[in-house]
Amino acid sequence: MIRCLIALLFAAIQTHAADTLHIYTWADYISPQALESFEKKHACRVVVDTFDSNEAMHAKLKAGASGYDLIFPTSYIIPLMEREGILAPLDHASLPNLAHLDPAVLDKISDRTMRHSVPYTVGYSILAARRGKVPTAEASWSLLLRPEGAKRLTLLDDMRETIGAALKALGHSINSTDDAHLAAAQELLLRWKAQAAKFDNEGYKAGLDSGEFLLVHGYSGDLWQVAQENDQVELIIPREGVVMGCDEMVIPSRAPQKKLAHAFINHLLDPTVAAENMQWTGYLCPNLPALDKVDAAFLRNPAITIPEEVKARSEVIRDLGPDLAKFTKVWDAVKR
Repeated sequence: MIRCLIALLFAAIQTHAADTLHIYTWADYISPQALESFEKKHACRVVVDTFDSNEAMHAKLKAGASGYDLIFPTSYIIPLMEREGILAPLDHASLPNLAHLDPAVLDKISDRTMRHSVPYTVGYSILAARRGKVPTAEASWSLLLRPEGAKRLTLLDDMRETIGAALKALGHSINSTDDAHLAAAQELLLRWKAQAAKFDNEGYKAGLDSGEFLLVHGYSGDLWQVAQENDQVELIIPREGVVMGCDEMVIPSRAPQKKLAHAFINHLLDPTVAAENMQWTGYLCPNLPALDKVDAAFLRNPAITIPEEVKARSEVIRDLGPDLAKFTKVWDAVKR
């Protein structure tokens, strides 16, 4: 009996003493297998909290939220976080799997030397529809004005993504700060809003799956996941071009578990882990040896590999510095 009590006490102490890694990321963005294998290998716990936009994440950090060890922001907001001193420099000696990253992706981001950030996934914001409910012969942002989708469509509740989509629909750069371009984008967004049921970043997946929504604007990986389970869902890559996103991994300067955070980054960059993880999330990991380990069908999926002519018209969101205020003004006018 005494031995049993001692064993239970020892187990309780061990559980309490185990390191805990706190991650702040997007919903459904790391496979359960990747989490479980890391916990087992490092005898730790991983706790995942989620955000639904970069702006919400940034506002929470600026308001004083602490305790996070690893965050997954989109590349455009990282220069701002760097300027604010939010990010810790990375120890490349602890990240040998950085060697697997695709140099072509590194060329598209601001932190090309990965001083503070490491690319995680590359994705797109696209459209998806219920088959036969909205005419989709023309893959275009103009589908958001089709009468068949009225009040049964959703738009991303994300300032840069959704204003970017409107700018691209009008033939402009998603990073344009031209006043006339932004005024035209605002007018188009108000027309889209009149058609929409709501702005949403997470519920659109379940709504599209159930048939509550007929047309949605969403993230390619999310929509890939729905289409894998429901053959009534069709993915649409607007011909005018789409917003390309590179989400990255960063460690906050005040992270309690910097060593464990480095280990988790390196874990996700392991080719075997990256291959399994990207096929679960539906997002492309820019990990060259991992691409040789995934199913060929995965790479042919339109959510993963978009047509070259559309890719040429697509762009990555850039840090706009003080001109971001122009986008905020448009977004406030649309959302009020």
